[in-house]
Amino acid sequence: MSSLFGSRLYVRIWLAVVAAVTVLTLVVGWLWQQALDEDRAEREARVTRTIIVRDGTRDIIGQAPARAVSLPGEGWEFEVEMNDGQTLYVLLPRTGRPSNNPGRRAPEWLQTPTGFAWLLGLVALAVALGAYPIVRRLTKRLETLQKGVERWGDGDLSTRLPMQGQDEVAFLATRFNAAAERVQTLLQSHKALLANASHELRSPLARIRMGLELLGHDSAYAPQRAEIARSIDELDQLIDEILLASRLDLIDAREASALGPVEEVDLVGLAAEECARTGADLDIAPGASPALVQGQSRLLRRVLRNLLENARRYGGSGATGAPQVRLSIMRRAPVGVGDASGVVMWVEDRGTGVPPDQRERIFEPFYRLPGASEREGGVGLGLSLVKTIVERHGGVVRCEDRPGGGARFVIELPA
Repeated sequence: MSSLFGSRLYVRIWLAVVAAVTVLTLVVGWLWQQALDEDRAEREARVTRTIIVRDGTRDIIGQAPARAVSLPGEGWEFEVEMNDGQTLYVLLPRTGRPSNNPGRRAPEWLQTPTGFAWLLGLVALAVALGAYPIVRRLTKRLETLQKGVERWGDGDLSTRLPMQGQDEVAFLATRFNAAAERVQTLLQSHKALLANASHELRSPLARIRMGLELLGHDSAYAPQRAEIARSIDELDQLIDEILLASRLDLIDAREASALGPVEEVDLVGLAAEECARTGADLDIAPGASPALVQGQSRLLRRVLRNLLENARRYGGSGATGAPQVRLSIMRRAPVGVGDASGVVMWVEDRGTGVPPDQRERIFEPFYRLPGASEREGGVGLGLSLVKTIVERHGGVVRCEDRPGGGARFVIELPA
């Protein structure tokens, strides 16, 4: 029986509630019995009797049937008709106790509704104060469990919960620790697998590329060589983006330095380098240089490169046949009190644009617009990486229409 009470949380809470209700019921019952005794004593005192008044010689000078009138706070008053025609009022104070019920009369303040209500309030307060330590001790462990789960959900996979007792909370903490240990082991294995895959997948590609170069430059096989080279580049890009996406999902804030040091990065310098590599136009607003943000240069460079490559691939061509891609940078001033300054960048193209109902979905992993893979290729991870990296730097990214046609991808980062 004792093990049942000690190992079942709901039983202990139920017993605490039952004990509190029992105490309150006993106190109210006792008070009710006191009120009944008082009422019975008063009824006995008001039984119809004859009141007789004598003088000093013990001669009767007046008598009348007892007709009592209750005076609040004073007692009972009796009216007696004297022999000479006068009326005499006899007052019996309430301080006396009924002779047939000594020591059972309730206090004067308790006989009023207000006093009784105050007494019930005091009893309820006493019950609440007595039950609070019991309930608090039971729920405090639940709060510890909640905080531990929150820390684990925020990325601290080393979090473990204290295991105390033998009830449901202790069982849940034990199972959580076992699950957390297993998840942490699986993630560590996954990281090791990615590290090995990065080397093992690129080594065959490097050998294929080298073998292709050794085949010579026979013009008869030029189309085949170009197709093989394009496929190798596409596969290399796919491997690189899959590995980076997996690492971003697995690495938490404490291990972010594995992707590069957090430093002050000039976005204007990165944008100039990437625009020169892809042939895009660069537009820098007056006063926007330097555009400094705290972040990882390698990841921010990947954001610009993916957006420019995406615009070049899907952005259409101008009159000269060259893609019409523009990258613009400006500083964002604080709007209100407490608002921080930031840097806004956007990449524009002159393609067909993105339908409004697809502007959120294009940031999902491996999602591409209908027909895009057949026309332009790609694996559907570039924009997903852009969103993940921007959000890790505290920013936001969105897609909107470009005035005059085309798409515009806007990035806002805190300065």
